[in-house]
This record gives sequence, C-alpha cells and structure tokens, in this order.
Amino acid sequence: MASRRRPSLLLLSALLPPVAFALLAGAATAKPTGQVTVFWGRNANEGTLREACDTGLYTTAVISFYSIFGHGRYWGDLSGHSLSTVGADIKHCQSKNILVLLSIGGNNATTSRARKGRWEEDLQNNRKSRSDYSLPSSASAAAVADNLWNAHLGGRRKGVYRPFGDAAVDGIDFYIDHGSPDHYDELARHLDGYNRFYRGRKGMRLTASPRCGFPDARLEKALRTGLFERIHVRFYGADSKCSYGNGAGTWGVVEAWNKWTAAHPKAQIYLGLAAAESGIPDGATGTIAVYLKYLYYDLLPKVQKAKNYGGVMVWDRFADKKTGYSGVVQGWA
Repeated sequence: MASRRRPSLLLLSALLPPVAFALLAGAATAKPTGQVTVFWGRNANEGTLREACDTGLYTTAVISFYSIFGHGRYWGDLSGHSLSTVGADIKHCQSKNILVLLSIGGNNATTSRARKGRWEEDLQNNRKSRSDYSLPSSASAAAVADNLWNAHLGGRRKGVYRPFGDAAVDGIDFYIDHGSPDHYDELARHLDGYNRFYRGRKGMRLTASPRCGFPDARLEKALRTGLFERIHVRFYGADSKCSYGNGAGTWGVVEAWNKWTAAHPKAQIYLGLAAAESGIPDGATGTIAVYLKYLYYDLLPKVQKAKNYGGVMVWDRFADKKTGYSGVVQGWA
C-alpha cells in the first residue's frame, strides 16, 4: 500500500529547480482530502475490481459503462471483463469502505464492443444495436431509472436481469458525452427519488463527470437540479483550453476550475486527471514524483483553495496501474 505522505521536502528540493521549490509555500497551505476516485472497467488487462480496491489507493471506484439505454434496451460494456466475479468484488470493495458507483454513458472512444463483459436486457435487439444512448422522452427517463434501480441498485423486481447478482452499487455517475442533453434532469430526479426507500441514510448517490469546458451543455440542466453531491470535472482529453495534459497548463485548468466550483458550491468538485497524460513512462521506477512536480507545487495548491474541493479523479485504472500515478497522487489529493 502506497504511503499517504507527501514526498519529503528535502528530497524534492534536490530534484526540482529553484523556481519550482519556491512554490512550496502555496503547497504547504493547500487542503488535501485524501479522496481518490478511479474509473474501472475499460480494459481487461487492468485487473479485477477487487484487485483495484485492495491496492489501498482509492476511496471510490466507478464501474464503466452502462452504455446502451433510452430506447427500451439496457446494455453495459466492461471491455472484456468477466461478469462472474464483479458482484462479489463490489461487496468486497464496499466492505473496505470504498464507494462503488456505476457510470452511465461513455463515449465512442471509451466504449468498446468486447464480446465478454457485457450485460443484456434484450439479447436479440442488442445484437443489432450500436453502442449508443439518449433519452428521447420523459417516459424513457423514467424507464431508464426503473431499470437502473431494479438491475443495479436496491430494487429487486422479478424478471429484471441483475448482471452483478444481488450486489448493489452505491450510486450512479453521469458521463454523458454525446447525444441530446434532454431529460437527464428528469432521470436524476427519478433516481434521487429512490432514496425514500433507505431509512436514515442516502443509499442512492448521484455524481457526474462532465467535460472541463464550462458549462457542459449535455449535463448543465441536470446539474442545475442540485441533486449531484459530487462532480468529477474531466481536465483531460481534446479540449485544449482546459485539458491539463493537452496544452491548457495550470492557468487553463484553474480558470475553468474556478467556474465549476463557483457554480456548484454545494457539490464536492473533483479534479479529474488522466494517468496516461501524466508524462510518467509506463513501468517507470525510482522517484516517480519528479514527473509530477508541477502538479504538486503549482496546480494542486491552487485548486485546493476551493472550499468545495473534493479530491482527485483518475482516468483510468489501466493507465494508473502502468504508470503508478495514484501511488504518488494519493498522498497529495
């Protein structure tokens, strides 16, 4: 299990140029939470969900993705992972006080048509369908909420296939990357309504993972409901204005970050970063922290000033495992 402490200042001062070390005062006043969220399920070579939870690196694991919905079909894709052990793994992670969420949506680049690791409500129809999703009507939003409740959450209606058996995830994450923005606010309200079945606790949590450009047009209306307790803002990918590893740098990220934290003061805002864009070579050894010096000394101190800073979200477990990214970031988050 990786250490939760930041690397020693003496060690980093020896490794970093004076201008970087001069930023130490800012880093020292930052307010880390220790919360690290990871997306799991996009590559069979990342290992099992149980293995991810047993690393001790993560406080939340997000299963991705539930990627076909809205037209009477309900289909998820785990990119080659066998479903046979996922239910037991969910329970194992929860027994370690690790929150397990199911993410709905995804994009064409991250949603694969692997033969294994997918679940199906209507096999015949799904064989003919693309990996796609949308909510064409209010009725479809209600139907998707009903399927999520009975197939993945606390519902147990007879005849509804539960791909993870009797295991229930702790909530639903919205990762909506294409299609119309319509009716996702209604879906959020339907899902939040199921909390009436939990006594004395919130059993159905809502989170969202929007793109970093503010606002995210596909999720803006849903987020305005105020029902999302966490927002994992994705500061990675193709948006050069706010993608940390794609040209935006600290300034671009902080400019967008301040908009997100101001617009949603009641939600915990997570800094979403991609391990594959970190600059750490695959299989790197030695002091990996040196590859992340500007994250430690420059970006994190700035974003952690926000009162509703929640932690770091890492995309994704496969790249994280190859680079050792979270093993370093965990102590800074």
